[in-house]
Amino acid sequence: MTDDGRFLRDLFGLSGRVAVVTGGSGALGGALALGLSRAGARVVVIGRRLEPAERVAQQARMAGGEALALACDALDRAALEAAAATIAAQLGPVDILVNGAGGNDPRTTAGPTQPFFDIGAEAAQTVFAGNFMTAFQASQVFGRTMAARGEGCILNITSMNGLRPLTRVGVYSAAKAAVANFTQWLAVHMAQEYSSAIRVNAIAPGFFLTEQNRFLLTDAQTGASTARGQAILAHTPMGRFGAPDDLVGAALWLVSPAAAFVTGVVVPVDGGFSAYSGV
Repeated sequence: MTDDGRFLRDLFGLSGRVAVVTGGSGALGGALALGLSRAGARVVVIGRRLEPAERVAQQARMAGGEALALACDALDRAALEAAAATIAAQLGPVDILVNGAGGNDPRTTAGPTQPFFDIGAEAAQTVFAGNFMTAFQASQVFGRTMAARGEGCILNITSMNGLRPLTRVGVYSAAKAAVANFTQWLAVHMAQEYSSAIRVNAIAPGFFLTEQNRFLLTDAQTGASTARGQAILAHTPMGRFGAPDDLVGAALWLVSPAAAFVTGVVVPVDGGFSAYSGV
């Protein structure tokens, strides 16, 4: 290997690190899990159901990586504790936590057929918990070991909705805003109270087509962009929706030694949406 090759491996490589990805069976979480695996990490794919999590883990293993799939609801503190014990026994202490669990719910989307005033509290609480409390609890469970060891890295997945709230999805935007704020708070807390070698950052994806938002952005029958989808693309200088792999580079940077002096930041991965004023 050339000196340049060793330099890049040492700067960005994750060989031997244990990385946990909650929501790892989803489109975005799965791409992050596979990216971490390709960078050398031993990956734990956590999802609410074992079968889809195992599919992602199997892809990682087929590509030559080491991966474990676990069924765990990140809202269940006891289940997270049990998962942490299993991981510690099979792979060792967790070095990297990616909080990828989350998503929206059509029941909380305000619009002509469902005024904001009629959105139910239960649905709103479900969306908020699924996005914020999952990150909060997983950070508690896996962050405790990082605090004891004096090192580790937590990467949260927020959203451009959390930085620039969009129409219709107020609950989801509020939940993702909470994740962004929590990222900054936890970065300071972990560095000051435990170790400056514990870093906490986030990436804010722009508009990626997922099963949660597809009904808002594309027509179910034709696949063409809806008026809302067209408006988003018109305000995205790169002129397209994101693909899951578009998140991998930013994530690898933030969890690698290359970002050793980076903590408390929220990095947009949005095709320029946040930079565009509309004129």
